[in-house]
Amino acid sequence: MDLDRLAAVHLFPVRHHSPRSSATLRAYLDEVRPKAIFVEGPSDATELLEALVDPKTVPPVAILGYRTDGTPASSLWPFAAYSPEYVAVKWAFEHGARVELIDVPVGMTLAPFEGATVGHDDAEDPGGHEREDEREGDAERGEDADEAGDDDGAAGAEGAQESIYEACARARGFRSFEEFWEASFEAPRYEPRSFREALLAYADLARGDGDRLVHRARDAYMARQILERMGPDLAPSEVAAVLGAAHAAAFAARDVDPALEARLPAPVPCAVTLIPFSFPRLSEQLGYGAGNRAPQYYQRAHDAGGDFRRATLEVLIDFTEHLRLRGFMASLADTIEAFRLAVALAELRGKAEPGLDEVREATIATMCRGDATHVDGFLWPAVIGRNVGRVGSRIGKNSLQEEFWREVRERGLPATDAPESFRLSLTNQVEVGTSVLLHRLRIAKIPYAAYAGTRRTGVAARRRGQAAQEVPADELLGQLSETWEAQWTPATDVALVEKIVLGDTLEQVATRLLEEDLAACHTTGEAADVLLNGVLASSARAVAAALRACDEFAAGDSDLPSLARACRAFAGLASFGSSRSLSSLGDGVIAPMLEKTFARAVLRVHGGCTGSDEAVAAAKEALRTLHDVALSQPIVDRGAWLDAARGLVESEAVNPTASGLACGLLYLAQAIDDADVARVVGLRLGGAAAPEAAASFLAGFLEVNALVLVKSRPVVEALDTFLRGIAPERFKDTLPVLRRAFAGLGATERRYLLENVLAARKLGGKARAAQAVLLEKDREKLKEMSEDLSQAMDDLDELL
Repeated sequence: MDLDRLAAVHLFPVRHHSPRSSATLRAYLDEVRPKAIFVEGPSDATELLEALVDPKTVPPVAILGYRTDGTPASSLWPFAAYSPEYVAVKWAFEHGARVELIDVPVGMTLAPFEGATVGHDDAEDPGGHEREDEREGDAERGEDADEAGDDDGAAGAEGAQESIYEACARARGFRSFEEFWEASFEAPRYEPRSFREALLAYADLARGDGDRLVHRARDAYMARQILERMGPDLAPSEVAAVLGAAHAAAFAARDVDPALEARLPAPVPCAVTLIPFSFPRLSEQLGYGAGNRAPQYYQRAHDAGGDFRRATLEVLIDFTEHLRLRGFMASLADTIEAFRLAVALAELRGKAEPGLDEVREATIATMCRGDATHVDGFLWPAVIGRNVGRVGSRIGKNSLQEEFWREVRERGLPATDAPESFRLSLTNQVEVGTSVLLHRLRIAKIPYAAYAGTRRTGVAARRRGQAAQEVPADELLGQLSETWEAQWTPATDVALVEKIVLGDTLEQVATRLLEEDLAACHTTGEAADVLLNGVLASSARAVAAALRACDEFAAGDSDLPSLARACRAFAGLASFGSSRSLSSLGDGVIAPMLEKTFARAVLRVHGGCTGSDEAVAAAKEALRTLHDVALSQPIVDRGAWLDAARGLVESEAVNPTASGLACGLLYLAQAIDDADVARVVGLRLGGAAAPEAAASFLAGFLEVNALVLVKSRPVVEALDTFLRGIAPERFKDTLPVLRRAFAGLGATERRYLLENVLAARKLGGKARAAQAVLLEKDREKLKEMSEDLSQAMDDLDELL
């Protein structure tokens, strides 16, 4: 390998997404006029460069590389208008120069390498967006592994030693590497050659801070690519190489080991395309430093030819308008004062022009009177920006992308990288179609819309404490509306590209994934969940397969909660399935399934309710479900359920909490009257019953019908007798269960309970006197009242 020839090439070191790098690079190219430009980037994406600089393509955009062998893996190479790589490619097309990418191909980037992946300087996890404060250590480190050396050499690795980046900042008197970078490289107005020399010197220093094998292997690969593509026809003076600073420094120092290229892994099957990107996502990339924290701010500086003073003034003017629109006092004089302070701070810190830190601090001190709240709320989003790029038509989208963007346009769904909430009315068939689309995306795990809530009806109302995202799919069928929060991000297009291996349409992708879920099912309830998701996604094939699976599982399923889940699913479909445009499903299929599954579940009620409180927790929820289905669906055997519930009430073999729950459900359905309730409670809480079991029965009953219990005087009398009859030595063991039983009582229930206890003990007159005393807030006088009344109050205080 001719390293002397390589070092003679016009090596231009850059920092990704750096306005100063891009401005000086353009000036340098204007000066040297190369015939060929080799740019760091995946070599198999060279064919995308023409589309990258197409007039219809608007940055930010990104090259997306993804595996096509079924293994989920992808990587992004983003470009802003001020990215030096983008500027180099654009200059080449404008001047008729040959331009090619020369880094390791995507297939090699995504291949395993000593337990990790080869990676690249721009690699990021599309779904992993950290907050700025969580990346503070990375930001202070400054650069990513390529430009700055080795990630493993960063400071803070178990507090071992100070990194070279922290040392640079400290030596120059700056608080962070970001300030050092802005003061040393971003703000000063360099001549192209002096900038090149300064950055090469810095990179040569920084790359000694670590020596990751993978980047040295990439050095060898790119060095060979440059030399081979130059060939004998191009002289080094006719070639420019635009590389990360550490790579360029290695080439200039002739520090390349050709043998290391053999250490790179074999490429995996992959493909590349160009997708839109966004400023918010650009600002959240991992491992980046200056030029990326606030893309809109740096875009302003780039558009102003690297004038950071002008960018600062524009940002402050915008922020002033934000404050005024929100009713705050802000004038042009405040803006001017903030600008002057930002410039003064930069001068004090040895910076040629102000940067982000100066903008923020000057704004807080002047326009916000020391309060950072509005800066963080209004200013920071303004300097980050919300720009979303656009890819020209010469790059064809795959069928999933085409379908997604067509539906987004036609249905008026959000298409920006900022969350927007909206509600769908499910009485409107057009909006039902939108719901189907969003559920297909949800099932396909394509990050776009998050389910945010419902307007609940019927049974769903009692689950109002449940998190909206966890609402069972059957409840989604029975609602009047859905609330969603949607946000396009580059990860959306990444997922759409990756999922093409599963199908050509979103319906096919959702169906394929539902069929995979169905293959992993082992119970009727699990299969019923797949069935409901199939209905929500309007996937007839998945629905048919799930119905067959439910029937097969139910025949041998002895798990009560599983069967109850299936009953709930079938009941939801029987009531609301037609609203999801699956009329082809037919009532003739659902009704028999519901009947058979319900009958099987009822037969397993007694066996499912034996065991400890923890063991029957799921069974208790199943009892509620079966009760709801029995009352709402006329086609099921309601009498069989009521008989099974009565059996639970009378049985001493089942868990007493389940017995109490069944008693409450029966009373709620008016299957037993007040006298029956009083009899059952009297028996269960009578002297012959163990206090712990009696308290558990009470807890189960109160879960369903607390108000009915405490309003019934016979029931309260039985309860009072039970409490007074507990032996002192047993009361301590019973108290935890009693506390849980009474914990759910609200103010109304407690008032009724107190009134009935006082009436049962014939303390009504004293109670009225006590009420007068309480109104006077004189508890000392209350203690002088009857011992009986005082004892009653003490008992209730102990319980409630």
